Parts: sequence; C-alpha cells; structure tokens
Amino acid sequence: MTGAEKLDANDIETRVISALDSYGIPYEVVEIDPDFADTAAFCEKYGFPPEQSANTIIVASKKKPRQYSASVVRATQRLDVNHCVKQLMGNTRVSFANAVETAELTGMMIGGVTVLALPEGIPVYVDPGLMKCDYVILGGGSRSSKIKVSPDVLTRIPGAQITDGLTV
Repeated sequence: MTGAEKLDANDIETRVISALDSYGIPYEVVEIDPDFADTAAFCEKYGFPPEQSANTIIVASKKKPRQYSASVVRATQRLDVNHCVKQLMGNTRVSFANAVETAELTGMMIGGVTVLALPEGIPVYVDPGLMKCDYVILGGGSRSSKIKVSPDVLTRIPGAQITDGLTV
C-alpha cells in the first residue's frame, strides 16, 4: 500500500500504534499543536532536547523508475545524502524528496513523517547515534503527535539497518 490516496490520517495513526504494540516496547504518544510539529519548534515549545529527537527523511533517486529510502537521524545532525545514502541506494543521483512527493509516497506530511508507518519495501537507514539515547522522539504519522520511545524500537523495524556514516 503506497500513496496518500490509499492512506488517510486514521489509517496511518492505526498503523503506527499497531507497529508499536507489536514491538512490545513501552511508548508514549505526545499530543501536540500541529503548528509546532517541525522538530525545532516542537522541542522549544514542549521542552524536549533536540539531541533526543529524530527526523525521518525520505530520499529519492533522480532516475526512473524512482527508488526511495528513509533515513532516521538525530535532529542535531545532517543526513549525508550525496555520499552515504547515494551509495546505500546504489544510485548515482539522489535528492531529498519534496513535501508533495513525501506525502504521495507515505501519506504523511513533513513534521509528522515516521519510520513506524512507511509503506513496505522502503529501505530504512538508522543513525547509530540514536541508539545511545535514553529515549527518542519520533514523528507520530501526523502533525498532531510525536512518539516518545526507547531507541530499541529502531532495531525492531523490518529491514532497518543501523548505518555508520549516515550523518555529517
């Protein structure tokens, strides 16, 4: 199942909670004002440290057929798209997926994208620095929530790879 037309907000929220429940790791859903969904604004308003927050970033190949990957990185780090992700994807040219493309692929808006409800088959790369955190804040699937959970959840996601060199 891919595309915003096939996934509405309720479907995504249900998928996020179902995934979390299946992993058997305690979590907390943090309800938020959608105007503060972007990481920096969220951390400032709700008092969470940016180094405990993670962003799920969708990257797309430039050649057709388009290939996609998702990377989960600390909010305080930058994703190494032009070297690490490009090599992992096996493509010569890649770029960040824009907001429209991200929404069409995942059914989620920027500020709410989560690794916990991606369509099947998208490779997932995880910043190893996240694994050192006491907890991580992940997108909740919508701009109205975040998930506070142990970073161990990132090792339970099917096909996810802890990837050295993912950030610069």
